[in-house]
Amino acid sequence: MALKYYQLDAAQVLAQLHTQKTGLSQTEAATRLQATGPNKLSDHKQTSLLTKFILQFKDLMIIILMIAAFVALLAGEGSDAIIIFLVIILNAVFGVFQEAKAENAIAALQKMTTPRSRVLRDQTVQVIDSEDLVPGDVVLLEAGDIIPADVYFLEANALKVEEAALTGESVPVEKQASPLPAKDIPLAEQTNLGFMNTNVTYGTAQAVVVETGMATQVGQIAKMLTEVDQTVTPLQKNISHLSKVLSVLILVIAAFIFAFGTLTGRESPLDMLLTAISLAVAAIPEGLPAIVTITLALGTQKMAKKHALIRKLPAVETLGATQIIASDKTGTLTQNKMTVEQFYTDGQLKPAAQLKFQADSKLALAMLLANDSQQTPTGLVGDPTETALIQHFLGQTGFDWDKVCAAYPRTASLPFDSDRKLMSVQTGELLLTKGAPDELLRRANFIEEAGQVTPLTKAKRQELAKVNKQLADQALRVLGFAYKKLAPADQLNLEAEQDLIFVGLIGMIDPERPEVKAAVAEAKQAGIRPLMITGDHMDTARAIAIR
Repeated sequence: MALKYYQLDAAQVLAQLHTQKTGLSQTEAATRLQATGPNKLSDHKQTSLLTKFILQFKDLMIIILMIAAFVALLAGEGSDAIIIFLVIILNAVFGVFQEAKAENAIAALQKMTTPRSRVLRDQTVQVIDSEDLVPGDVVLLEAGDIIPADVYFLEANALKVEEAALTGESVPVEKQASPLPAKDIPLAEQTNLGFMNTNVTYGTAQAVVVETGMATQVGQIAKMLTEVDQTVTPLQKNISHLSKVLSVLILVIAAFIFAFGTLTGRESPLDMLLTAISLAVAAIPEGLPAIVTITLALGTQKMAKKHALIRKLPAVETLGATQIIASDKTGTLTQNKMTVEQFYTDGQLKPAAQLKFQADSKLALAMLLANDSQQTPTGLVGDPTETALIQHFLGQTGFDWDKVCAAYPRTASLPFDSDRKLMSVQTGELLLTKGAPDELLRRANFIEEAGQVTPLTKAKRQELAKVNKQLADQALRVLGFAYKKLAPADQLNLEAEQDLIFVGLIGMIDPERPEVKAAVAEAKQAGIRPLMITGDHMDTARAIAIR
């Protein structure tokens, strides 16, 4: 976006877009749609299969082979001509097949756009096709929604957006509805903006559309993907050089043979011409393009089985010249899925796999119920941290999340916010709280261990602080859990988050992919230097690198 909307406040953004908080009228929206076009990634101009096939013959070596085939045919060498033509056609077919396959995969990016959006039109909430959104439209968002365009948040209520696909941040970003004064802010830190095709994992928002279609951040990525890279690979350079050298040598030698034989009178000019042509045909390495094409095609197919997409056959050879591999961390080196790694409860720190819960455990209830994840037909929806807590229990045989939720219905809640760093829910006379361990311990005066509640002593606080640091030093994201029994007349409010009973800590991380360690070792053995690129904290990156 040329205009840095993140520097403006809501009134300035609305004025810049000539709209208002109640949205556009249908008439104005239709006019803008005519001017800006639909809110979708523009279709890349597809080259027909015939054109792709013809373009395969522009290589100099292929041109020389075609000339040689025609000459061989004229000279009566029909079998040689047929073999050369088959080699040329085989080369073209392999090239067309691979390029078409890659373009189909790239085109899949266009299917990511959410199909419908809730928008304010004529001061009423309407559900429209996302393609019909225009700059100035006001959209309504909630947990589970995909942001349909680049937007500026007019209101943000405990809003978190998962932007890993765009920025590489594995943890959802807390969003706000206020201007950012800095002049130049990285994309990942533009917290008052939302970007097309990122996911709302928590909270609700009202936002105004600032960019649509190819003008969005994901649109710029799509544009880069569809641009044809004209870079010549080392193999192409070498073959081109070899073709030129061979062409010159063959022509010089053929001309010399023709001139020498004609001038010395040993043969007639016609016989010497046929001799020179035969020599030229024999000197051309017609098997070279076939060998190169088949070798590259086999390499491409082998990589395709490992889910690596190759658009052009010569790109396979270019990988052989690789000296440095720079890889994004989130979703590439890691699984982009938060996972529970360790627990601290009952005075013991244990791996997650070793700890089993009873359904009425206060720690289990806090993890399950102080949680806004939702079960949908397609799976869990919500903040990745919260869904990871549910997934841990779903992995335990016989554990029924729905049954626990039915037995302990939520009667009130205090959403997480960045100031207190806590979330609390009330179920009957039970208050359950989760959040940052340091904030939680400030409000806790008791601790439950082995079913017994005792005062939280200074020594025990120091022990908990030590465990918290130990987990954090392993680059784990640490959450604390506590509970409290309320009196029948008590109401859930901020004052209720005092005198809590501490029950445990958990450490979570976005784990590395199982195949990464072997891949990095293999790259190093091949003399390639692997680099990890991430926006995460240095300690987190170091922990992933060490693992």
